[in-house]
Amino acid sequence: MKNVVKPTILSGLIAAGFLVSCSKDEVFNAQIPETNQQPTTAQVNGNVFEPALVAATDARIAQLRLPAGFTVAKFADQLGKPRMLTVSEMGSVYVTSRAAGTVTLLRDTNNDGKSDQSQVVATIKDVHGLTIFSGKMYLISIHDVYSATINADGTLGTPQKIMTGLPDAGQHPNRTIGFGPDGFMYITVGSTCNACAEPNPESATILRANPDGTGRRIYAKGLRNTIGFGWHPETKELYGLDHGIDWLGDDQQKEEVNLIKDGAFYGWPYIYGDGNYNPHPRPMGDTTYAQILAKTTLPSLQYDAHAAPLSMVFYTSTGAPSSFPAEYRNDALATMRGSWNRSQPSGYKVVRIHFEGGKPVRVDDLVTGFVVDNNQAQFGRPVGLAAMPDGSLLFTDDNNGVIYRISYAK
Repeated sequence: MKNVVKPTILSGLIAAGFLVSCSKDEVFNAQIPETNQQPTTAQVNGNVFEPALVAATDARIAQLRLPAGFTVAKFADQLGKPRMLTVSEMGSVYVTSRAAGTVTLLRDTNNDGKSDQSQVVATIKDVHGLTIFSGKMYLISIHDVYSATINADGTLGTPQKIMTGLPDAGQHPNRTIGFGPDGFMYITVGSTCNACAEPNPESATILRANPDGTGRRIYAKGLRNTIGFGWHPETKELYGLDHGIDWLGDDQQKEEVNLIKDGAFYGWPYIYGDGNYNPHPRPMGDTTYAQILAKTTLPSLQYDAHAAPLSMVFYTSTGAPSSFPAEYRNDALATMRGSWNRSQPSGYKVVRIHFEGGKPVRVDDLVTGFVVDNNQAQFGRPVGLAAMPDGSLLFTDDNNGVIYRISYAK
């Protein structure tokens, strides 16, 4: 039996006073009682493995694997540690570097699929997420949100702080920002820890605010670290990719695709996966795991544990020169930066999340092959993701300082 799957199973186990996991779960030999009136015990086989970093040579890039008709090539390189991307309607590419505290503008002026102009257009300590809304650039650092005018030449005016006082970073400092179909600003705030009772209620949440930064409130909580998120083009529903808890073994906790709803709670740090109990931390006071599970929204879809999802965009391009095949329209594309808390690497790829009837149903590979030398080395950890006006797709690698371009030719 699992440590808990459904309330119907749970009720029979409560009478015994504890839950026992089986070989399917990485947490094993576990006794996880509903209350602290009995001891909690669990064993976990935790692993650390990070492939060595090697150069992104032409030969290595040539062996990357994509579906038929797709190609991938460098759009720009020598960028340090590029992270998140956004693209204007005119094709101006903006990329952040949290390490350098910069926003860089890149242009492909001769339309050959490669950047030929580069210019730093903003300097903000710890800047990470960025987006364009109503003709303005919005940028987020650990504690603050800024807006800036976009000049006719693509450069930015002086960023103006419109929000401050976001929670301290801790383990997850990479804030992201986006605007929904409702015109509100959405902000992701990761947890400060792997699994803990957060003292700040805004940690491990998605926040919502007005475009001018006022009216900030918690929109959804119990989300360990949801960096990539977006709205389905047809249903207008918000989906996010949440990072699973570390140190639960090679295959737990799986990464999550969550349907994010106003006021919903997603289980962290007490409930994970399809209803499993996390041995530590325990619920506080007289609260039981069962009570927390009853109010938890479980994931819509799960993916390989520790793959580290970073960005997610819904693909909508059609008719442009490099547009993907029609069946990609309204599917989500996502970057998986790659594992470290696992004996064999997971992630290190770009994937396609298939949606049917407006719901996620499976995940397929789009770009693979960054892990080389019999899984002992890697030359790319995908992070940022953005679609170009010509239908191509850009993604960043923050290890070798490259932005790649995926294009399709019929």
